[in-house]
Amino acid sequence: METKNLIIFVVLSFLILAFFGPQPEKQENKTINEATVEQDKSLPSDLKNKTISTAFNLDKTDYIKVETDMYDLSISLEGGDIRNLYLKKYKDDNSENYYQLMTDAADPSLYIAQSGLLGKSLPTHRTLYESPASLYKMQGKELQVPLIFENENFLVKKVYTFKEGSYEIDTSFQILNKSQKNITPTAYFQLIHDGESNQGSAFMPTFTGTAYYTNTDNFQKISFDDVESTAFNLDANNGWIGIIQRYFASSWILPNNQSREFFSKKITSNIYASGLKTGLSEILPGETLSFAAKLYSGPQAKAYLEKAAPGMELTVDYGWLTILAAPLFSVLSAIQKVVINWGVAIILLTVLIKLLFYPLSAASYKSMAQMRELAPRLQSMKEKFGDDKQKMQKAMMELYKTEKINPLGGCLPILVQIPVFIALYWVLLGSVELRNAPFLYITDLSSKDPYYLLPILMAASMFVQTKLNPKPTDPMQARLMMMMPIIFSIFFFFFPAGLVLYWLINNLLSMAQQWHINRKIHAEALKKKGHA
Repeated sequence: METKNLIIFVVLSFLILAFFGPQPEKQENKTINEATVEQDKSLPSDLKNKTISTAFNLDKTDYIKVETDMYDLSISLEGGDIRNLYLKKYKDDNSENYYQLMTDAADPSLYIAQSGLLGKSLPTHRTLYESPASLYKMQGKELQVPLIFENENFLVKKVYTFKEGSYEIDTSFQILNKSQKNITPTAYFQLIHDGESNQGSAFMPTFTGTAYYTNTDNFQKISFDDVESTAFNLDANNGWIGIIQRYFASSWILPNNQSREFFSKKITSNIYASGLKTGLSEILPGETLSFAAKLYSGPQAKAYLEKAAPGMELTVDYGWLTILAAPLFSVLSAIQKVVINWGVAIILLTVLIKLLFYPLSAASYKSMAQMRELAPRLQSMKEKFGDDKQKMQKAMMELYKTEKINPLGGCLPILVQIPVFIALYWVLLGSVELRNAPFLYITDLSSKDPYYLLPILMAASMFVQTKLNPKPTDPMQARLMMMMPIIFSIFFFFFPAGLVLYWLINNLLSMAQQWHINRKIHAEALKKKGHA
């Protein structure tokens, strides 16, 4: 691609990324009385009156340590909160430590999972539980971690169940009614997160906030800013709600046909809660009720997400180009399974894309090569007509018509490649599979080149391309075109290294193709002159 066209390409791409990339959905402030999905009539009419305490003060009580094949985590005896959750299959940035998804510390980002029961004397996330042990290690296919609460009216057993090879955590309640009265409790499950994303960068923003899914609303995102002043509420009998960020997601999931109220709200300064409430069946004196929900907390990897719940795979958000990005990632994954290295897979994908667009590129480069051959004649016209732009323009049009050249012939390949470029941008930015993927000296293809070698090589290739293209007749434009490789390469300094690798390889292949076509057109021009 010539430098001028690359400039147009990058500018258009930035504009499209800015306005049409993955963005939080602007939600109406729906309330319980304005349900948008089919209602389950078993939803208690007084559910809206059973409010979760907004007081937020994490006590540093004793922790239960839990070790599985997928997690290292701690459970607080206060409320049975899940805190300080580490993913053992993923490394922290530039570290060999496990990646910490949840933490009860303010730095880098507060993030915990809570659950409890609403009703007089029932345990909430502020209640202290007891545990038979302080350390649990998975020895087989499954691990259960029980928490016990008992008073004069109730015996509540809260059990976390972890399964081998799974990021789904079953969370169950067993409620024994020891009182002499019928009770109708409400269960709630929520995720607490501060308003900071700590993800991406100003140049490559990524979304951190609430997301939910129902069969009617489908997948929706809600930024923390949207619930700053007005809480979000929605009734449903299916779906899930959670917190998503770059590469990872957590969500609370209930069985279908179980009535629930989704909510997202600010609970204190820069602290937000997103979750759901659900009314449980009436419990008679002496009877026991069992109820379970499921917490997914792990990577945005399709294989795990599809198993967790319908619509969870949509948390891997490629924006409006998902229809193109999804197959691109599928092809990239298929190549990676053969060659193992993601960098090599990106190079081979680039070759495939280049072959796909070869006819369009050839037409573009032919047009540019023809313009290159006309450059001396255009320069003569400029000297002849001077400042008379109208006569100059008319003479140029006649020349193009005589030589059967379309001066806009290089634009179509640009327009066609922009969606591919943007789709691959979001693939490399949002696919957890590429996180910490190495290639040569690069340790993470989803982040910028640490030594900026690829952007520098990109700038060098752009300089070479300027020599393959027609020289502008305007000296000022010519100088500007020489500066543009440096200016626009700066943008590539902030792109994911995998994306720059793709475009560098694409540029090198384009240069080879353009050089070949230039030689061919030049030979034809010389032959034509010889016959003249």
